[in-house]
Amino acid sequence: MSEQVRVRFAPSPTGPLHIGGVRTALFNYLFAKKHNGTFVLRIEDTDQNRYVEGAEQYIIDALNWCNIPFDEGPGKNEKFGPYRQSERKELYKQYAEQLIASGNAYYAFDTSEELDYHRTDHESNGKTFIYNWHNRLKLSNSLALTEDQVKAKLDAGDDFVIRFKSPQDQTLHLKDIIRGDIKIDTNVLDDKVLFKSDGMPTYHLANIVDDHLMEITHVIRGEEWLPSLALHYQLYTAFGWDKPQFAHLPLILKPTGKGKLSKRDGDKLGFPVFPLEWNPEFGDTAKGYKEEGYFAEAVVNFLAFLGWNPGTEQEMFTLDQLIAAFDLDRVNKAGARFDPDKIKWFNHHYMQEQSNETLAETFQKNHKELATIDVNYIALVVGLVKERATFVNDFWDLSSYFFVAPKSYDEKASKKAFKEDTKSIMTEVLAVVSNITDFEVEPLQKEVKGWITAKEIGFGKVMMPLRLALVGALQGPDVFDIMFMIGKNESIKRIEKLIETL
Repeated sequence: MSEQVRVRFAPSPTGPLHIGGVRTALFNYLFAKKHNGTFVLRIEDTDQNRYVEGAEQYIIDALNWCNIPFDEGPGKNEKFGPYRQSERKELYKQYAEQLIASGNAYYAFDTSEELDYHRTDHESNGKTFIYNWHNRLKLSNSLALTEDQVKAKLDAGDDFVIRFKSPQDQTLHLKDIIRGDIKIDTNVLDDKVLFKSDGMPTYHLANIVDDHLMEITHVIRGEEWLPSLALHYQLYTAFGWDKPQFAHLPLILKPTGKGKLSKRDGDKLGFPVFPLEWNPEFGDTAKGYKEEGYFAEAVVNFLAFLGWNPGTEQEMFTLDQLIAAFDLDRVNKAGARFDPDKIKWFNHHYMQEQSNETLAETFQKNHKELATIDVNYIALVVGLVKERATFVNDFWDLSSYFFVAPKSYDEKASKKAFKEDTKSIMTEVLAVVSNITDFEVEPLQKEVKGWITAKEIGFGKVMMPLRLALVGALQGPDVFDIMFMIGKNESIKRIEKLIETL
């Protein structure tokens, strides 16, 4: 690409950042880095009634946790700042008035009561009220009123909005990198409000003005903004500005594949839909992927595949590999189904790539029972069980017997393992184990298995109750690995306890 690529992620600070928003940020980041461009964060807070304290910082923290930090934004490299729309509100009105002067917009003085009347009247006749070319000359606006009437209303301080004057009998030809060519009949478009009576711009005006002033070259955003594309195209044309390229990402669908993924889906099915935990002063707390034990790399790898594919069989990508492989031409139009099991699969993979020492430190922090235990021993345990783990929090259930003796024996396993002669057999096993001086894995295995063979006893009659003695259940790594790890004295104690129980 010849031009300097500049993309932006422009969320509204109305609550925690949904995982769909993270996916949008990720695709913007990947595209920018692929083309040595700039990733901009802009906070679109024109709707102050919906502003939520702490939401902006949450957005920044979420991007940083995902390792996709912005290059420009609030408090960082403010080349085109400020980056909060609420701090730019003074400049939007002049652009709205510029559109009025060029004949592309007009003042509308209709009250909410008047508009409600028209909507109700249309509905009673089976029609939908649309404020545009077919009725605007019958309504209260600067196109229908005389100049003197308009001036009088403005001088009197009457409330007004500024509406875009959508053209009549035209066909718009829009281009989208993902969707291709799109045709729109302007007769079906309404005259959108660009500037509100409270002195704030709507999303549409602020969005276009900011993208232009911040020299955004590519607008990569969610499919829900596709209906706005026609208006945004017309606004660029009305201002005489070069248009950025547009790309509308597919929706992230519920696990069923039907409908857009929502917070309620996560609550109902037991998985997070936010990157970080959200703890508002008032309202509901929401679970986050970070606090649930997911690795940021796993979340990013998973999100990259929601709507994009590399065209190969490869599924595991580092962030650098994603940057190298990413291409908007390989983003699908169809919605992407959110699969909670697949993100666990990714997390399991990244678990295996973590060092045992790093995992052991996290494991120790999460469990006070491990506070006084040597972290090197914990790391050895982690190495034995992590293959069966998806999260660090799984380690305790998989390995508690390495740290504390079982207090009971699994009932179902006991019925399977305990026979009439189990007590006498285990008493002999105890003697064999007690006489082993070299308590390493190979000598243990050689002595115990050699004794079983010599006595011509079925291996299951020995190994199942022996595992129950050590673990309390028929699970875990190799029995001789467990005995070596917990040591000779502890192994003997646990076998003795089993014999006493029998």
